[in-house]
Amino acid sequence: MDRRRVLAAAALGSATIAGASAFGSYSPEDVFANEQREAIEPGAPDPNFAEGRITSVDGTKFRATGTDGTLWTIRVAEATSIWKLRPSGFDAIEVGDGIYARGARLDDGTLAADSVWVNIVNLKAHLVSIKDRKLQLDHNGDRVVGHVVDKVTAAVYNGTPAVSDLSMLQVDSHVQVLGAWIPGTNEVEVSTIYAAN
Repeated sequence: MDRRRVLAAAALGSATIAGASAFGSYSPEDVFANEQREAIEPGAPDPNFAEGRITSVDGTKFRATGTDGTLWTIRVAEATSIWKLRPSGFDAIEVGDGIYARGARLDDGTLAADSVWVNIVNLKAHLVSIKDRKLQLDHNGDRVVGHVVDKVTAAVYNGTPAVSDLSMLQVDSHVQVLGAWIPGTNEVEVSTIYAAN
């Protein structure tokens, strides 16, 4: 299977993407699981990976400016997986959001995305306090507020399966927090918090 052809067809609106079901699941992970990735020289940027802040959203594409100044145009298709605290649709993407995207570069430089992560953060922090469904965190000397989100936030204690019960979190302990940053703030909606007891 030619990954670039399938993603290009999807991004450009061709009916060819409907044939993806012939390969199995529409999930990008399943569709492209056996494909070899192109070799990238050590230290070189991955041409099939984008990061930055979204500057515009239009139809099935958005533009973003990378932290290194790279200007990205990213197209999504029905098969693109989008995460914004939970699996989401294209309508969840907004100007000002931070993104990471993986896909295939098209001939015009556009990235046809198979996965997009919106505002995702992965913080190692010190848990300062817990009050009113908020976690006060210290991350490298900066204060971060973690919001508990109903039916989303879960805790993993010592590698056990994730549970919604946060009562075993201990103040003054070190934790790892996965979640979605709230742009323009020092706040994060918590998806998963990993703690050792």
